[in-house]
Amino acid sequence: MKSLGTPRAAAGAGGTTARKPGVPGPGVPKPGVPGDGAPAVAQRGAPAELGISGIAGERSTRGQVARLILELGPSTAATLGGRLGLTPAAIRRHLDNLIADGMIETRTARTYGNRGRGRPAKVFVITDAGRSAFEHAYDDLATSALRFLERTYGQQAVAEFARQQVAETERRYLPVVAQASDLTARVHALAGALSGDGYAAAAGPAPTIGTGNNATGTGAAPIDNGAQICQHHCPVAHVAAEFPQLCEAETEAFGRLLGTPVRRLATIAHGDGICTTHVTCTDRVTKHETSPEGSHL
Repeated sequence: MKSLGTPRAAAGAGGTTARKPGVPGPGVPKPGVPGDGAPAVAQRGAPAELGISGIAGERSTRGQVARLILELGPSTAATLGGRLGLTPAAIRRHLDNLIADGMIETRTARTYGNRGRGRPAKVFVITDAGRSAFEHAYDDLATSALRFLERTYGQQAVAEFARQQVAETERRYLPVVAQASDLTARVHALAGALSGDGYAAAAGPAPTIGTGNNATGTGAAPIDNGAQICQHHCPVAHVAAEFPQLCEAETEAFGRLLGTPVRRLATIAHGDGICTTHVTCTDRVTKHETSPEGSHL
């Protein structure tokens, strides 16, 4: 959830393209036309300029197609071609090559309500390998930008930046979580939303520790220790390792979305295997501490 935005947003620099200097002189080749599949001008802060190796020819149109899928999420060929000004034949060629390279894959588009006749739409999504190719390149850039922000304006500025980045994600998650009927349902809805953004999250009851008297008083019963959310992937773990404000802002957002106190027990950025967040059951008092080792999701 602690997204640094799209790769360009993480870079903190707009992707501006230089203006043409005029009519090319003798012997100077004319600029390629993207619609013909010719290389397009790379944007500042693009992975090509960061030495990315996961996507061949990032400066080419193919790299721009992959980056657009990363930014937009599941997208049809028509959408991608329209955004980049590519002909149907050109966009199909680039998509086929990206599939062959393992950078993207196809899925059937979700439909809501009655679907018309014909085949369901096919969408293209980034794969884990494709996502990693971008993420690792931007880690260093995002870290450098936050270091500059901290040196120039102090730690409070970094914390404010983190809260601002999380705010947009929180806004997207709110309608999904708000539909849940109770706290348990809200916890599962939040985990589902996180998984949709690539965090591989799971939710369930926190490990029960100790016992208490049951309702009949005839014996011991396990104490309800609340719930927990476990995130098995964090796309900004390397950045958050140096700037824990990102994790803190995310934890604060979880508490607001769930409407109950939460506590971060473990983080991937800190070297733990998963990010574990304990959720307090509001109608009971949590009487025992839960350790990161108790995470079982």
